Amino acid sequence: MEIGISTFLEATTDPATGKAMNHAERLRNAVEEIVLADQVGLDVYGVGEHHRADYAGSAPAVVLAAAAAATKRIRLTSAVTVLSSDDPVRVYQSFSTLDGLSNGRAEIMAGRGSFIESFPLFGYDLDDYDRLFDEKLELLLAIRASEKVTWRGGLRPAIDNLGVYPRAVQNPLPVWIASGGNPESAVRAGMLGLPIAFAIIGGMPERFAPLVSLYKEAAARAGHNPDTLQIATHSHGFVADTTEQAADMFFPPTQAQMNVIGRERGWPPYTRDSFDAARSLRGALYVGDPEFVAEKIVLLRKNLGVTRFFLHVNVGTMPHREVLRAIELLGTKVAPIVRKELAKL
Repeated sequence: MEIGISTFLEATTDPATGKAMNHAERLRNAVEEIVLADQVGLDVYGVGEHHRADYAGSAPAVVLAAAAAATKRIRLTSAVTVLSSDDPVRVYQSFSTLDGLSNGRAEIMAGRGSFIESFPLFGYDLDDYDRLFDEKLELLLAIRASEKVTWRGGLRPAIDNLGVYPRAVQNPLPVWIASGGNPESAVRAGMLGLPIAFAIIGGMPERFAPLVSLYKEAAARAGHNPDTLQIATHSHGFVADTTEQAADMFFPPTQAQMNVIGRERGWPPYTRDSFDAARSLRGALYVGDPEFVAEKIVLLRKNLGVTRFFLHVNVGTMPHREVLRAIELLGTKVAPIVRKELAKL
């Protein structure tokens, strides 16, 4: 089982100081985090794409490329690429370039985006939300399958026997489908035989079991072996030396950011009671000491059969030194416990 980190490069207001992190500082911190994650033996690091003031991650491939030369083993992925509002040719070129720089460690995690700010920014109509993703995913997969591409759709100009370069080191370049829990996304990924990543940020992770079954059933119907497909989950969390430290450090920035998003989406205020319930053994927050977080990851494996786990450490702005400590503990303490326990299954 692979264990790694995901981030949106949060540059939110620190509730302790009232100040927002400078975007440039957050970008440099991210490179340091990726290098440390590689050093402590984590398997993957993902950077999400957003186009708003409280995030610095509008160009994940560039951030990952900055870390490629300073790392040796860790896989480097978007988490996610908002494919609907991007161009598949440029997406492939960016990540095939990253693949070359990292000697075959790049991946694309493609999604429709739970935030919609990129659509007006790049001139796309939200009425085409679903159609844009379907069409652009088709083109992206055609590009990775063949050096010369002939393709026609309805929303993007056609391509007539043109080459797309550079070609990736990996053949094919890994493309994952990212889903927040939409059954259609699970079926689409299964039918295409693509790995899937579920964002589980609320409720009980075990409730995603029907989606996993739907994904595998769709894969089998399309002629793919479901036992060979990869399933990832992405959940918020934080690791510290004690569970109390982890909870007390992670709650204030989590509350602040969840309330910002909640006001935009009509959610009720985020409380400490909600936070504490979510960090219980069956909850969606992976917050605690190494032993407790490892126990939750093992339970996730038993319930969903996941092959990769992303811990999203920075929900809001947190002290960089504490984030580095969490990454260190995830690699040196949590991951070895998980691997030892899974070897017994």
